[in-house]
Amino acid sequence: MFIISHSKIFIGVSIALILTSLVSIGVFGLNFGVDFKGGSIVEIEYTEERPGVYELRKQIEGVGVESIRLQPTGDYGFIVRTEHLSETGRQALVASLSFDETKEFTKGRFDSVGPTLGAELSNKAFIALGAVVIAIVLFIAYVFRRVSEPVSSWKYGVIAIIALLHDIIIVTGIFALLGYEISSLFIIALLAIIGLSVNDTIVVFDRIRENLKRKISKSFSETVGKSLNQVFTRSINTSITTLFVLLALFFIGPDTTKHLALALALGIFFGTYSSIFLASPLLVEAERIGKKTKTTENKDESAVKVKPF
Repeated sequence: MFIISHSKIFIGVSIALILTSLVSIGVFGLNFGVDFKGGSIVEIEYTEERPGVYELRKQIEGVGVESIRLQPTGDYGFIVRTEHLSETGRQALVASLSFDETKEFTKGRFDSVGPTLGAELSNKAFIALGAVVIAIVLFIAYVFRRVSEPVSSWKYGVIAIIALLHDIIIVTGIFALLGYEISSLFIIALLAIIGLSVNDTIVVFDRIRENLKRKISKSFSETVGKSLNQVFTRSINTSITTLFVLLALFFIGPDTTKHLALALALGIFFGTYSSIFLASPLLVEAERIGKKTKTTENKDESAVKVKPF
């Protein structure tokens, strides 16, 4: 019952985090990568020894090329994504990829991604996120359709969406603050975060639904509190074990997956927080608001006296 008793504090913390994240996005902006802005892609394969990612990045930055994203491929290859390059810039990039005689390479392909394709990808990404959000609301409303009292089924869906938007906004705000690139991998991470967050929230909601059927308490807030106590350990343990893997991938994994691992780790952390400390308290607040509304309506009806003819 500790979480429900102090629900306003936890809701306030979430509001503060969301506002801070929105300010971070507004002030620092989002660093969209080649996938969204357009740019150049060079695929190369070294004949013998492939240089390290950090070593190659410094070499490319030395000739003035920015917005670099390196993706190792095969045993000796690299896919290099950069900002849109002129012919001179392309030649400088290709020249920077060769270190010495031990690191000679063959160039596989060179492509340019125009801003039109980047804009199309951006639109499709937002459409995908919007479609997922709508599908989740409909799914939860359907699954909880038999739970009409004291909170209607569609409110479960709306509260679940509030919780996942909380997670997405905070993760995006942190990436804006750190100046990390927003690429297609980041969108994939957001979609994964949505799935993980909703899954955790539904587990909590489902336990509340079961306890409502069993009528373990006459008070809705007490039922929610007892339900949280039953799933709290399970949710925390599941999240911690997943975080261990993602943090290991972030600290000792390859550079190409560091930002993806960080986004997923942040999503797991804040997703667990929102499922337990935000979604459930919001359910209780929705029940209290609904109860007050019904009480007010009943008072208004009783105050109206119909005079006989």
